[in-house]
Amino acid sequence: MGDRLIIENQQKAQQRHSEHKKFLGKIKQKPPKDFDRKMLEIHEEVFEEIDCLSCANCCKTTGPLFTQKDIERLAGLFRMKPSQFIEKYLRLDEENDYVLQSVPCPFLGSDNYCSVYEHRPKACREYPHTDRKKFYQINHLTLKNTLICPAANKVVEEMMKTFK
Repeated sequence: MGDRLIIENQQKAQQRHSEHKKFLGKIKQKPPKDFDRKMLEIHEEVFEEIDCLSCANCCKTTGPLFTQKDIERLAGLFRMKPSQFIEKYLRLDEENDYVLQSVPCPFLGSDNYCSVYEHRPKACREYPHTDRKKFYQINHLTLKNTLICPAANKVVEEMMKTFK
């Protein structure tokens, strides 16, 4: 079920990419009144409907940025020094941020459960960022996330219905 959902989402998101981009650009130029409240409602409705455990594509295909606090928290969980955690799991990307050495995430189980869920990085906690205030400020990220995450794609589709 999960792989089919991922493929269907990617196809739908790619077909609608230019429409999504145009719509999000319009929203960014002139955010509707009460935008944040309505976006939170859309986010909550979508996440009541979509089960992330049936997909986990974000964990399979992308990696979060790790803050120093994330590194310290996870190193403590594994009873490692932060430098050991970095050496075992992370690398510096081209922007000098710590990211996973490889994907899928080493903490993702075959059942799509995260083995460090209660201690996961801030970026994982916030993904796909659809409940963030002033959501319209991250259009580039939202467009990218629609191709990865069925929930992000559904949020944008619902936005298009709500904010015609």
